[in-house]
Amino acid sequence: MYTFIRSVLFLFPTEGVHYFSMNALKLACKVGFLKRIIARNNTPSSKKLQHQLFGLPFKNPVGLAAGFDKNALYLNELEALGFGFVEIGTVTPKPQAGNDQPRLFRLPKDKALINRMGFNNEGVQVVAKRLKDWKAKQLALASKGSHTPYEDRLIIGGNIGKNKVTPNEDAWKDYEICFRELYNWVDYFVVNVSSPNTPGLRELQEKDALRKILSHLQTINQTLTGTNQEPKPLLLKIAPDLTQSQIDDVIDLALEIKLDGLVATNTTIDRTGLQSSEAELAQIGAGGLSGKPLTRRSTEIVQYITQKTNGQIPVISSGGIFTGADAQEKLQAGAALVQVWTGFIYEGPAIVKNICKALS
Repeated sequence: MYTFIRSVLFLFPTEGVHYFSMNALKLACKVGFLKRIIARNNTPSSKKLQHQLFGLPFKNPVGLAAGFDKNALYLNELEALGFGFVEIGTVTPKPQAGNDQPRLFRLPKDKALINRMGFNNEGVQVVAKRLKDWKAKQLALASKGSHTPYEDRLIIGGNIGKNKVTPNEDAWKDYEICFRELYNWVDYFVVNVSSPNTPGLRELQEKDALRKILSHLQTINQTLTGTNQEPKPLLLKIAPDLTQSQIDDVIDLALEIKLDGLVATNTTIDRTGLQSSEAELAQIGAGGLSGKPLTRRSTEIVQYITQKTNGQIPVISSGGIFTGADAQEKLQAGAALVQVWTGFIYEGPAIVKNICKALS
């Protein structure tokens, strides 16, 4: 069924269809019995995949990567689709429109996407207010016994970045603003310095620049921690285009600063081995590539980090996950959790249920 729906949706511009589809799902989920049907048909039935990581209760290991729900608009709907966790953002201090459209492109022959969105989002204050309202509603429903217990809730990650106009030497200030604003409303943080779509951003992956940002956030993390509360888990998202020595630097820094984990990986600027024509790629232009072409590289990086650290640093694997077999490969390579994005577009709303069924 979804194959037919996808063939129709793929006739229209990619970004517009994204919002049309999610808004249609949002409308359906406003009707109580329809949401229950959607949730019943898509929520994994097995409880075997529940586990703790970062001190958080993940009801299953399949999450939605950052970039899909940038502004925390669709948490209710994504929960109904069975996701164990959702990473919102990338969020920046000030609202920004992102790059000019079109900026999201399909490569069906490669089961891939190219995007150059450019951190388009409504700004951290708007997103924080939306998350605050979401959390209050979930607690209220749980207390009435009319909703999933709060301990079995959807885990929310906050992916944070810098505004395009902020110079790199001041980037740490932007990350601090986002960290403070979102602190009470997300379960964990991911620092994004690896998107290829903000000019100069990947320069912040160099060890000294990273140390300044991450150590500063860890210091704030300790000061914001309340009584009987652990610091918020802090992770770093890395690019698949890093060299081995750069990955080694990231590992050393993660151990030094006591990061809680890494997200591997972001999109790639590499176009090697694609089936799409050179003419098509030239017409699309610059952007980060995601989907099946990233499967092997992301798995290699997960495995390298796990082996290099003897499993000391938990890794969330993102990149080329479409099926249960894909997810199993990442987990066997050492990943603690997996995230989908492009796979969700190509496989449809049953992706979480299908992956979890294969893993059970």
